This record gives sequence, C-alpha cells and structure tokens, in this order.
Amino acid sequence: MDLREQIGQRLVIGFPGTELDPEFVRLVREYKIGNVILFQRNLKSMEQVKALCADIQELVRRETGHDAFITIDQEGGKVTRLPGDGCNVPGAMATAATGEVENAEILAHITAKELKAVGVNFNLAPCMDVNNNPENPVIGVRSYGDTAETVAAYGTAAFRGFRKGGVLSCAKHFPGHGDTAVDSHVGLPVIDKTMEELEALELKPFRAAMEAGIPAVMGSHILFPKLEPDNVPCTMSRRIVTGVLKGRLGFPGLVVSDCMEMDAIKKYYGTVKGVVSAMAAGVDMVLVCHTAALQEESARAVLQAVEEGRLSGEEMRRSAEKVVRLKEEYAKGAEAEAPCRCTEEDRALEREIRRKSIVVMGEKEISLGDTPFFTGSGSYRATLAFNDEELSETFAAHMAARLGGTHFDVGSDPKEEEIGEAAERARGASSIVVSLFAAREQAGQYRLVEALSGLGVPVVAVALYSPYDLKDLPEGVTGIAAWDNTPQTLQALEELFRGEWQPTGRMPVKL
Repeated sequence: MDLREQIGQRLVIGFPGTELDPEFVRLVREYKIGNVILFQRNLKSMEQVKALCADIQELVRRETGHDAFITIDQEGGKVTRLPGDGCNVPGAMATAATGEVENAEILAHITAKELKAVGVNFNLAPCMDVNNNPENPVIGVRSYGDTAETVAAYGTAAFRGFRKGGVLSCAKHFPGHGDTAVDSHVGLPVIDKTMEELEALELKPFRAAMEAGIPAVMGSHILFPKLEPDNVPCTMSRRIVTGVLKGRLGFPGLVVSDCMEMDAIKKYYGTVKGVVSAMAAGVDMVLVCHTAALQEESARAVLQAVEEGRLSGEEMRRSAEKVVRLKEEYAKGAEAEAPCRCTEEDRALEREIRRKSIVVMGEKEISLGDTPFFTGSGSYRATLAFNDEELSETFAAHMAARLGGTHFDVGSDPKEEEIGEAAERARGASSIVVSLFAAREQAGQYRLVEALSGLGVPVVAVALYSPYDLKDLPEGVTGIAAWDNTPQTLQALEELFRGEWQPTGRMPVKL
C-alpha cells in the first residue's frame, strides 16, 4: 500500500441516504477510504441494507484492493440502527435484569446473524462501561450495570455471541464512560481518577474483554487529568492509548475512535486536528461519521502530517497493515459459513428474554380494571447516541388504543395546568398508568405522579428510559423498569397489563 492507501485503511466515514452517495464514492476513489459506518438514516429495510452493503463492498474492493469494514452501532434497546423488519434486541441493562448471563450471548448471536446476513461485519458493541454514576446522561441503560463484575460477565458473554455469529465486536468506551455527568456528544466530560482508582473499577471489564480475545477497543472522548496532564481527551492522548491501553494492559488488537465530529472533539479541538492527534496517539481506525468536507480535509491533513514528519510513517504502515490483516482474518472465517437471518425460534427467544427483562417493583400483581387511564409525555432524543426517530404514538395513546380506557398526553416537563387537567381526567378511572422518560431531568413528571397518586386508585409508573427515574416514587405507586420505548417493549408491556405473563426481572443497579 502507498501512503494514501494506508491512510484510507485507517479512516471510517459515513454518508447520508439509502444509496451510495456521490461524495462518498468520490472520497473512496480519491482517498482510498476503506471503511464505512451506517446509521438509521442509511437503513430502510433489511433487503435494502443488504443491497447497500453489497454496493459498498464492490466499490471499496475495486478502489482499494481490500474488503471494507462496514460498521454499525447495534447495541440493542434504544441504540439500534437496523430497520423495523430486522430483529432488534433488548439493550445491555435490560439483559442484565434477566439475571441470566447466557442471555447476553443469545441476544448478541441473534444480532450477529442479522448483521452478517445483510453484509455488516463490524458491530461497535458491547459497552463495557460501568454505570456507577446514576446521573450519567449518555451511558445509563447502555451499560450492563453499576459493578465491574456484572459488566465483565455480561459484556464478555455478548462478545462470545458476536464471535459465534461471525461479526467483529468492539469494547467501548475505554477507559470507561460510566462515571460522567456530561454527554461527550455535546460536551467534554472529565473523570478525575487516578490509575489505581480506574484499575479498581473501570478497567476491570476491559481487561476481561481483552482476556476473552475481543478484537477491538474504542476509546472515549473524556479528559483524564491524572493520566494525561496536557488537557486532551483519551482519543488524542498517546499516554492513554499507547501507554495505558497498548502498553500497561498489553492490548494487541484494533484501537478505534469514537466519532470525531462529536462536540467533545469538534467544539474544543476541531475535528481535523483531532483526527491527526488520534492517529498520533496510536488509534488505528478513526471515525468521521457525517460531513464529507471534514472527511476530505482530515484525509489531506493526515497525509500532510506524515509528509512533514509530524506523524510516524512506520506507525502509519503498521496500523494500516493491522487493519488489513484483521479484514483478511474475518474474510476467511466468513467463507466458512453462509450467512442466515434469525429464525422464528430466535424471535420467540428474543420476546421471552425481553419479558424476563422487565422489572416490577412493589406489587407484582397488576390489574388495570375496566377503565384505566394512561398519561405521560412522548419520548425525545435524550442523547445523540439514540436514533433520531418520530414515534407514531405516545405511550399513553398506544396503550389506550390496545387496552381500552382513556389517555391524556402531557409535555416532557408537565406544567401545573397540564397536571391539573390530567388529574381531573383521571377521576373515576379504575387505575392510572404514567410513563416516565428522563424524569430526573424534568421534575414535572414527578409532580404529575404525586398528584395522581392522591386520587385513591392504583397508580403504576413505567420507566421507558432509565430505571433511576423510579427513585423516590410516592408510597404505594408501583414502578416498572421497561428500559426503552421500542415497539417490542410496548408490546411486552401490553401483554403484562393483560396478565399474559408474570414479571421475573430483577433490578441490576442500586436505586
């Protein structure tokens, strides 16, 4: 490979639309870009995804001489990219709520089969973050739990499932994004811990994943001032990427960046500078997910940095060869077994595990009666890690249409007038069901529950975003942790309210 081809192997780019974008095609031709990331914007049906991935592979093979890594964030739960006719599984914390570690492997294997069948070969999952900060705005239910032991057990089981299904996987977000109060999509988090403190908690799941043989680790856009005094985040820190991850922990695999267009990089350092710095730090594959101009500028800047001696040509060659070697190893394994989509048995198993994930706190017997009243707000995009989606119905409207009774929608942070009207409409109901979505950030939702709990009928609060929303509910209110508001979860809740199954889920974090 010449220098331009080596740089292309180390970049991962995205594009808009459901077909090959002309700018993307040009960038692949001119800069020999070897890797792609897909988002919900690219995916409309499983057949369309399969055709798109085939087009990507044909283009990249023709222009670079190597396969493409086609990457995706298919974690499960709210972080899913596959379209509705794919099998989208529960997320990490929901899986841990089943109390059965083997479910993580089962769900990852189902996911891997779906990905491989359409041509996606690299899943940017699982999250190995320990969510020990309940106020974390971006990890939360994407983590398996708030202890290193839980995350290590379920995360390595998920890795086994991805590997069994023939898809590469990636432990993220090294050295840990669980103890932040800032979303790195929109700000620059700081974790002021020593190496010894990180070794005692955050690094344990990553060590477990590495010992299990995970092929890739994604770094985080987080400042660790006690590890890196030069005020740059992990992604841009040679002390952390090369010194800690590759040196101290001895990780020999592929180091991947998070997207360099996230504000933690773009706003505070600049995407292009960040890309050059990430490669200098030892990151093997750098993601620039959205903007063609920044993708092109980044490729040019890296080329110039090598030519001027600011980036090591020898390290460039070794990293590019590492990427190509992993592609060749994957291709050999992929030839051994024809890809097949998940079966009806797989889908039935996914539904069973989703039921097992739902946690009911308090009275397990839920009876809504003949005239239930449903209320709550619609969801919103609480973090840019979630899909940018418009749901056709709110939770309240969805349930009333299928279970009978009445409903009333309120805003995400209900005002006193809305709360009063909801309480008035609920009078005479046999029961009240309230949805909570990011309620800890919007106290009006708690005031709504408080007002409704005084009406003398059973009240159920359903957390569709975070189990921490169930903290401090009024006495007598039954809390349900449902983990997300995907169509699959809403169906499981309908069946629960009809009495079709009994809840067995256990809360995997401390409230």
